[in-house]
Order: sequence, then structure tokens, then C-alpha cells
Amino acid sequence: MKTLGIDIGSSSVKVSLLDVATGEGAGSVTLPSAEMPIKAVQSGWAEQAPKMWWDYACEGIKQLTKDLTPDDIKAIGITYQMHGLVCLDKQGEVLRDSIIWCDSRAVSIGAEAQKQIGHEKCLVNLLNSPGNFTASKLAWVKRNEPEIFEKVASFMLPGDYILYKLSGDISTTSSGLSEQILWDFKEDKRADFVADYYGINKTTIPDDLPSIGIQARVSAEAARLLGLKEGTPIAYRAGDQPNNAFSLNVMNPGEIAATGGTSGVVYGVTDIPKADRLSRVNTFLHVNHSSGAPRYGVLLCINGTGILNAWTKRMVASDMSYDQVNELAASVPAGSEGLVMIPFGNGAERMLENRYTGAEISGIDLNRHGKGHLLRAAQEGIAFAFRYGVDIMRETGLKAEVMRAGKANLFLSPLFRKTLATICNVRIELYNTDGALGAARGAALGAGLYKNREEAFASLRKLEIVEPDPSIKDALETAYAEWKKELELQLAK
Repeated sequence: MKTLGIDIGSSSVKVSLLDVATGEGAGSVTLPSAEMPIKAVQSGWAEQAPKMWWDYACEGIKQLTKDLTPDDIKAIGITYQMHGLVCLDKQGEVLRDSIIWCDSRAVSIGAEAQKQIGHEKCLVNLLNSPGNFTASKLAWVKRNEPEIFEKVASFMLPGDYILYKLSGDISTTSSGLSEQILWDFKEDKRADFVADYYGINKTTIPDDLPSIGIQARVSAEAARLLGLKEGTPIAYRAGDQPNNAFSLNVMNPGEIAATGGTSGVVYGVTDIPKADRLSRVNTFLHVNHSSGAPRYGVLLCINGTGILNAWTKRMVASDMSYDQVNELAASVPAGSEGLVMIPFGNGAERMLENRYTGAEISGIDLNRHGKGHLLRAAQEGIAFAFRYGVDIMRETGLKAEVMRAGKANLFLSPLFRKTLATICNVRIELYNTDGALGAARGAALGAGLYKNREEAFASLRKLEIVEPDPSIKDALETAYAEWKKELELQLAK
């Protein structure tokens, strides 16, 4: 008995199998072999074709299930890159490429909305500025592509689109509405006043369902295409960061998860709906939220993190594996001997109040610095960005003493793990899970294959603990002070 988890990222699509009886992964496929392309027609723009996500998801499912029977797959879970906009017409066809999470074109629209709706109302009811989130992206389409906007019959998140392709049903989740800035936290219902302000027809907003539980079933068409059983339940759906937290069993107040893919994220759970007045960190409904037991996810998102690591490798060490890159970077002293890299080159940064500063390399000494310095400075710059954001989270009252993470992406690097633990003064716990496997576990829980959360997470194993390293603390603190000074010079421009 197995479940499928589908993870729609911006760099890749991953599909994983969970063996329900053992709770262990039973295989995974990541596609494509290189990173998926992101279209950037203008600076700060980022788009992807939803058909590309679906095609890779289909290919991954077929590869994983080729030796299984349709009856073997008992449920499906979906996780996805947050905040993206997918627009469908009346026939269910995609009207334009998706404006994805790191696209910053709607920043000014969100800022204008905050002024017009009212700063206090946004903080009290939305716990966020309308910012650069999905509703603001759709407002950009309305202003700049009215001929497309007029044809929009439904708009949705990337994960909602995958559910639609699997089932033919159109829906979203309550957590998904909150990440679109279409949830009223004060009234505990959809924030129709945001749609009214933007002139969005409320009939185009899908109905919302809980994240955990049966939401749709595989259609006959999708079953024939994928070799699945018609009627297989789709029983879990969540954005990548709430799902990462779920994957690590981060479900209760005071628990914190982190991830380091294309973006870097720290996600803490609280039961108190409290906003950051500058909206540098954002609050959404967590996957297990209910009116009787509220659970909110406080999200620090740093757009330009893992992408800097990948870019640096591509530029200076394309012939090396990531293990070789990490080994070369570790041969350089902590602090990279004065070389500083600012990673914010992947769109507007919420923790910088939606500023787009761009990436920067400074302090280069042509007589001392080589490939290893650039590779180490990239990982340190990413860790410093985490520290900058964690300090903001601590200002809002969220405790950050232990971070849980899957042993994947940036957390595969021993250098990054030790640098992050030391500069943030946290203990890092690494677990045997990832987003796609978490979605498969969520599907098993949502379909009732596990009786409760304790049973669902009984097999989650702690692989490693990383403590702060006192021997490099002073060097990193000195380097962080220089990094922060360079960032503040950028912000002052």
C-alpha cells in the first residue's frame, strides 16, 4: 500500500512514493535533470508554463509506478511553490504563463492597496500587506492585460492547477486563500473585501477546503493517462513552506522548520495571530488550522538564497559536483577572508520591505581570492541572510532555538549547516524527509490510512544534530557585520 506525493517547485518537479506500512520512502524521481527555466522578460519578472509542471509530474508518476498496479496507489498529495497565479478560461485552458512566487511586478500594486484599504485593516484582518501576493498579481493582469483578464473564469495556485489536471475539479484550500491574501483572519473567512477592492469577480475564486482530507478524486481521463485507478483520492494539498513544516511534524506553537531550496525559508508555528507592522515576515494559515485550535505559520522567505549557490557553482565550478564544491569551500577560512556576497538577486525581498536590491559581490582581493573563496562566500552570504531574517522574527516574539530541516538542498552542505547554526545560534535537527515525501505522508493521513498524526510520523527519523561551533563564531560575527554594512549601503541608495 503506497501513496504518491507531487512537489511542484520552480527549479524542479519531484514525485515520491511512501510505503504506508513502514512510513519510509519507496522511491522518488526529480525532473528535469537541469533546473526548469524561468522566463524573465523584464527585470524582476518570473514566469513558468503550467503545462511544463504537469508534463514533468506525469513523467515522474509514470516512472515511479511502472512496476506497480493501479490498486497499489491509495492516495495522492500535492505540494507546490506558493503565491503563483494560474488563470483558466471557461474551457479550463491556461490563458497565460503563470506569474510565479519570485516575480516582483505587483509590488507597487500591493503597496497602493495597503494605503487604500488601510494599513491597520490590512494588519488586523489580513495580518499582511497585500504585497506581491497572488491577488495583487491578478490585479496586475487586470491593469496590463485586460483582454486576458476578461477571459478569466477561475484563477488558482500552482497546486490547485495540478489537482484540476488530476481530477477536473477546481478548488483551493483555506491555507491557500491566506497565501493569496484572500483570507480574513479576524473574521475567519474569505477576505472578499480584497477581491472587491481589486475588482476581482468573486465567482472566479475557487471554493476552499481543508488542507488535510479528501479534496478530489482522480478522473477517468487522468487515470488512463497515468496508469492510476479512477477515483483514487487526492487527500492533501499545501504550499511548499507549510508542507515543509508538516513534513517535519512542525504543527504546534513554538516549533520551527527551515528549508534552503531556490529560496530560503524559516517557518514557525504560533496560535496567536500577530502581524509584523512592516510585513517583513508574513503570517498564513497552517495546514492544521481550525477555528477551535488556531494554527498560524509565520513565514520568513528569502528569494535569493539557493539560487546564489547554484549560480556561483555554474559560473566558477560547473565541472564539479556539489560535494566537491562543498569540500573546496570548506578549505577557505570562516569569513572567506573578507569576500562578501549579498544574495538578493532573485526578485523583491519581503524582509527588505519589498525592495529589490540585486545581488552583489564585494571585497575581492585579486591576489588572494579564488574559486573556493567565491563558493564559501556564497554559502556564508546565504546564512547571513537567514540570520538577518531570524533577527526580525525574534523581534516579533517568535522563539528560534531549534530548527528542523530535511537533509536536502542547501542542508546537504556540512559547511552551510555549521555556518547557519553558528551565526543564528540555533541547534539544527536534520530529518529523513523532503517536500514530496511529506505530501505523500499527508495524503496517507488525509485519506485515513493513518489513524492519527502520531501514527503518521512514527517513522520520522532524526538523522543529525548540528550545534553552533564556538571556534568559528567570532570570524563569522565579524564577517556578518561587514555583510550587514554592505546590505545597509544598498538599502540606503
